[in-house]
Amino acid sequence: MAMTEEKFDAIVVGAGPSGNAAAYVMAKEGLNVLQIERGEYSGSKNVQGAILYSDALEQIIPDFREDAPLERHVTEQRMWMMDDKSHTGMHYRSDDFNEEKPNRYTILRAQFDKWFNAKVREAGALVLYETTVTELVKDLKGQVVGVRTDRSGSPIMANVVILAEGVNGLVGQRSGLRDEVAPDTVALAVKEMHFLPRETIEARFNLSGNEGAVIEAMGTITKGMTGTGFLYTNEESISVGIGCIVSDFADSEVTPYALLEAFKSHPSIKPLLADSECKEYAAHLIPEGGYKAIPQLYGNGWIVVGDAGQFVNAVHREGSNLAMTTGRVAAETVIALTRKREEMSAANLADYARRLEQTFVMKDLKKYKGIPALLHGNKRNFFGTYPQLVSQAMQTWFRVDGVDKKSKEKAIFRNFRETRTIFGMLGDAFKLVRAWR
Repeated sequence: MAMTEEKFDAIVVGAGPSGNAAAYVMAKEGLNVLQIERGEYSGSKNVQGAILYSDALEQIIPDFREDAPLERHVTEQRMWMMDDKSHTGMHYRSDDFNEEKPNRYTILRAQFDKWFNAKVREAGALVLYETTVTELVKDLKGQVVGVRTDRSGSPIMANVVILAEGVNGLVGQRSGLRDEVAPDTVALAVKEMHFLPRETIEARFNLSGNEGAVIEAMGTITKGMTGTGFLYTNEESISVGIGCIVSDFADSEVTPYALLEAFKSHPSIKPLLADSECKEYAAHLIPEGGYKAIPQLYGNGWIVVGDAGQFVNAVHREGSNLAMTTGRVAAETVIALTRKREEMSAANLADYARRLEQTFVMKDLKKYKGIPALLHGNKRNFFGTYPQLVSQAMQTWFRVDGVDKKSKEKAIFRNFRETRTIFGMLGDAFKLVRAWR
């Protein structure tokens, strides 16, 4: 097929969750869509496990559960505050999550992305693999009218280009649409897949059937850097990983691999991975800057979706649902303009931003807009001092050693006062409340 002989209604750059969502919705509505993916196939660059939030996908493919490659549905959430030898946790488990249509699933991205992209092709989109978009093509007025790829110098023309290219946003950068991603707004996460028999996983995590558990952790495990660790249960594997802000890695002597090794060796994590076989290792960037790091999202002939738009809720560790929702909303914006035969100008594509304002995506990111700066500016306390103080308090309180409980209470409060001071704790609490609103 000669690409230069056809003009598409839309070109989607990237085939992750946001790009697949955008391409699928537009193709399903009859638009002539080209999707370009630099990998061998959609998901070929993603070996890690992840969490899938069903509501966002249901709005795109209502019957996805019939054939999507899902691992386990999550019935249990653990949140751990860790020091070097212990963890203090909040644990929520409910049989309500064993519902007919579960709310969250663990998935393997390589399998899931490949399945989603097959749906895109079934809907009628043309997908071009192993192809890199080198630049956006603009007309004399500055309107984006297509792309160039590494396959040919000839442009591929389209009415609009949707950039679902991931956190680096290289196409947008090279085309002058956005700045380079700041190192303090992106995290480097390292992950491994550890394989175990299904029955072993279920015994260790007290699971049955397709039930799954998620552990999210913070504390001294990140060696004074801003970041978190996690562990997800899949059918016959466990996804384990840890990530920190890139600028912190640059200022630290700790390597990402060493950080992961230390996390896996922690007394609370090591027994969960015992006797497992590690088969896969990966590192990738995750946008963590939040609302204040969102770049320009649209312009003359272009729209940004997913990680390229910093659409990750770092507080709740949500990403795929924001990616799919922004992809869907972008597609709906393009569909509406195409049907009305309106041009894809910045003024018209501004409707994308207006639509997003009505979704949970922007509402949640606005709510937590102060959190990234708070954590990064107070990392010594939130990722060091407080986890250690909480652990010491738990150790004192639960150790039965002949010391009366009144004395134990005084010792706990004295430790907090002497380590952080009353004014310091009140200041931290005030900052946290203000950033949380």
